[in-house]
Amino acid sequence: MTGTPTPPYRPTGWPLAAALLAAAASMAVGAQLDVPMRPVPMSLQSLAVLGAGALLGPVRGLGAVALYLAAGALGLPVFAGGEAGLDRFAGPTAGYLYAFPLGAVAVGFAAQRGWMRRFFPALMAGLAGHAILLTGGALRLAHSIGAEAAVDGGLAPFVIGAVVKSAVLALGFVAVSRGFRPDERSDGGRTPGR
Repeated sequence: MTGTPTPPYRPTGWPLAAALLAAAASMAVGAQLDVPMRPVPMSLQSLAVLGAGALLGPVRGLGAVALYLAAGALGLPVFAGGEAGLDRFAGPTAGYLYAFPLGAVAVGFAAQRGWMRRFFPALMAGLAGHAILLTGGALRLAHSIGAEAAVDGGLAPFVIGAVVKSAVLALGFVAVSRGFRPDERSDGGRTPGR
C-alpha cells in the first residue's frame, strides 16, 4: 500500500471550515443519541470526537473539538441531553469534556502515522482514545462522588460500549482508507508532510 494516501485529510480554506463544522455537528448529533444512565449518559459522542481526530489529524481534529466545546460554552444545546453553558465545564461530568481534545489528538496522531488503514492498529488507537476519555471523565467524577462510585457509574458501564465504538471506528476508517484516491485529496495528491 506504499504511496496510497489515507486520512487524515488536510483541507484548507473553505473546505477546512466546512470539515470543522461538519465534525463539530457530528459531535452535537452524537451527544443527543444517548442511552439515559446515571450519573453519565452513554452516547455516540465519543465516536464522533475520536472520528474527528482520525479523519482530520491531530491539529484539525483538535480544532473541531474546540469548535464543538465553544458552541456549548456559548449556549448552543450541543451537549448530551441538549445541555449547554459554562456550568457544564464545572459540573461532575466536566472531565469528559476536558478529555475530548486529548482523545481527538491521540487518535489524530495514530491516523497521521497510518495506523487507521489496518484494523488491529486502528482498533488499538480507538481503544486508547476511549481510555483517555473515560479516565478523564472518571477522575473528575471521583472528585464529586468518590472514586469507587466514579468507577462504578462513570467508567465500568462504558467499557463494552467503548470496545464496540472503537471497532466501528476501526472498520470505518479501514474502509475509508481503502477507497481513498490521490485525485480526491485537497492538496492535489501530493504526499502529506508529517
